Parts: sequence; C-alpha cells; structure tokens
Amino acid sequence: MTTAQVINPATEQVVARVELVGEAETDAAIERARRAGVAWREVAPGDRARLLRRFAEAVEADLEALAQLEVANSGHTIGNARWEAGNVRDVLHYSAGMPERLLGNQIPVAGGVDVTFHEPLGVVGVIVPWNFPMPIAAWGFGPALAAGNTVVLKPAELTPLTAIRLGELALEAGLPEHVFQVLPGKGSVVGQRFVTHPAVRKVVFTGSTEVGTQIMAGCARQVKRVTLELGGKSANIVFADADLARAAATAPYGVFDNAGQDCCARSRILVQRSVFDKFLELLEPAVRGVKVGDPAHEDTEMGPLISAAHRERVAAFIEPSTKVAFTGERPDGPGFWYPPTVVLPDAPTDRVLTEEVFGPVVAVLPFEDEADAVRIANDTEYGLSGSIWTSDVGRALRVSRAVEAGNLSVNSHSSVRYWTPFGGFKQSGLGRELGPDAARAFTETKNVFIATQ
Repeated sequence: MTTAQVINPATEQVVARVELVGEAETDAAIERARRAGVAWREVAPGDRARLLRRFAEAVEADLEALAQLEVANSGHTIGNARWEAGNVRDVLHYSAGMPERLLGNQIPVAGGVDVTFHEPLGVVGVIVPWNFPMPIAAWGFGPALAAGNTVVLKPAELTPLTAIRLGELALEAGLPEHVFQVLPGKGSVVGQRFVTHPAVRKVVFTGSTEVGTQIMAGCARQVKRVTLELGGKSANIVFADADLARAAATAPYGVFDNAGQDCCARSRILVQRSVFDKFLELLEPAVRGVKVGDPAHEDTEMGPLISAAHRERVAAFIEPSTKVAFTGERPDGPGFWYPPTVVLPDAPTDRVLTEEVFGPVVAVLPFEDEADAVRIANDTEYGLSGSIWTSDVGRALRVSRAVEAGNLSVNSHSSVRYWTPFGGFKQSGLGRELGPDAARAFTETKNVFIATQ
C-alpha cells in the first residue's frame, strides 16, 4: 500500500499519514460488502432503524472530536465543523425512520392482488468531495443503509480523516462488519472501480461536472444507477423592493462560507439597477467585516482554501483586466489563504461569471427588471441553488418558478435541510438526495401480481 500525507490547510503542517487502498483491496472490500448484504437486507426494519440510531448516538458522543478533526484536516471553522458533525448525526436519526416507512402499494387490478416492494440495490459506492467531507458522506450512506444496501465509501484524498472515524463509529455502534466500509484512495483507482465493478449497483458522486460526466458515461456501460451532485454558479437576485440592508449584510455568508468552496455558493449577485450603487455601499463593510483567520478560533467566520494548488486556481480568475470593487482581510504567514473578493464583470462572457470559481470570489452585476433577472440567472449551464430577495410575495413565487435551479431560498441563503430534497437542474446533477424519499433512491421497485382466480 502507498501512503498519503494529510495537510492542515491553515498551517501547511502534516497532521496524518493515511494508507491508500489499491484496486485489489477495493475489489476485496466490494466482495465483503456483497456478502454482508445478504444478511443486512434481511435485518428487520425496526432492528435496522435501531442500529442507525445507535450510529447517530455514537456520532453525537464523538461530535467535538469529529469537529476538531475536520478543523485540522479541512480548515473549516470550528463553528461550521460542529454543524457538519451534527448534520451527520441528524441525517442518521432521520434515516433511522426510513426502514419502517419504505411502503409499497396495493394496486387495484382484475383477477388478483397487485403489490409493490422497494428492494435494496446491493452494494452502493459513495464518492465524497473534500469541501464537506462529513455531511455529504452521510447524505449517501445514511439512506443507502436504511434501504438495506451495504456501502463502500471513498473519501477525498485531501480529507479522509473524518470518514475513517465515521467508519470506526459505525462498528462501535454495532453495525455488522463490512456493511459500511471506508476506502481511502485515489479517485482514478477506488472511484473508478466503483464505476466498473459489476457488484456495485449504484454510484453516488459529489464533485465537479467534468468528473461527474465521466462517471455517468462509465456507469452507462452497465446501466448502473447513479446520483450526481455537481457544480454550481448560483445567483443571488436582489430586487429594489428588498430589505437592502439585510440582503447586503447576509450576501457575504451566502458565498464566502467555507471560503466559497461550496457548490451552492451564490457567486453571482444580481442587483436591480435602481439600487445597484446603494447595494454596493452596503455590501462593502459587510465583506470587509468577514473574520478570516485561524479556523480553530470560535469567532472565525472564514478559513483557508484547501490547498496551494486550489488557491492558485482561484487566483487565476482575477486577471489584470478584472475590475475588483473591494476585498476583505486575509492573514499573513503559512496557510492557503485568499481574501473575500468582490468583482464587477465587464461582459457576460467573463470567466468569473461563467465558470465555477469554488473560492471566495463573487461577481456583482445589474439587471433591469424581473424578466432580465430571470434571463441572467438562467444564463448558465448550471442550476443548483440560488436566492431571491424581494418583499413582493407574488414576485418571489414567479421568479422561484422561473429560475432553473433545484434549491431556492427567498430572503435567505439556506440550501440544504436534511428533511427536504436536494439536487440540481441541468449540469448541476442528476437525481435528488435527502428528504422523505431519500431511501427510495437506493431501491428498485418490484411489482408482484398474485392471481386469485
């Protein structure tokens, strides 16, 4: 086995070394998962629910340690990291209600009785990104386990530590061995094997649209089920009748949270022209007030980027011709820091408007009226999330229906709740995670007709 160093992005220090599994070890783990699935799918729904609750309780008991581990591994602020560990707990508790509620139907037919069942798929491969290692992992493995599947999970190479710990907690909570396995390794090895191995019946991937299309194409060769949560270029639309002070005060947190490393980041702020200058005046102190620094400090609001390479990629979006309106602070010294940055694009073809930056850079541009706002918001290949700020309820509903995105918030920036569905339009993804139907996404519907004549 080869090993990889895990770097703290706030200090650039090595915090751990992790053994990476290869193709043979991946195949062995998939085979163990396949065998374990025979018994796991037969566990009574109530018993499966109890095991998931125990898993949730184990996460709760370890919550602070998980959060501190994420701060060191990912550079997330301690406040965010606690929320993320808590989200794993909450998703598991919510998933624990699913086994006993995977209800089929009795369909009226002539000559007999017709019923449907939701059968587990088998082995599910979950590929997790580095930006939210804990929650996104749970969004996949929680409902998949609830539906009676076994799970092999590949964490991102940069951020494997909390996933490894979650695998340990699952065993401590009493989940049968091999039902949930964590396989640190390269995407080109472990992730690719999830795509090509015939025993893996579904792949859940969160990451870039570029890689997602490759996974989708690979899974198509076996007609393998897939859920994809991909890139975003979300719009934050501010109408003239909005509470401008509140819209401006909250806008930085809609894009700079997690240093902008969020596919739901509202990285385009569209402001009605009649209040454009006023909004910028209000936005500047809000951006300059974002507290960037040591993610372990309780009052820090934004930490570093994940790596030096990613910082270079983000910085490349600010070209010599780019008009920078203003920037926030950033610490000196070691760490992959980048300041919150507000730019005013010159043309709709500017890269900062068309490509996903995945960093703390936001573009602000004017629009004329409601139709123009919708046109600009939809002028992207992505469609994941967005916000609409207005005091007009009718307008809020009209624009919500017109914007091509899977998750919209009115007068807020909330995108993800574990009890509501999450996913994107267009090239932002395929399928939905979370919500009341999450477990069904990990099943096949079986129809059975029983003749009575």
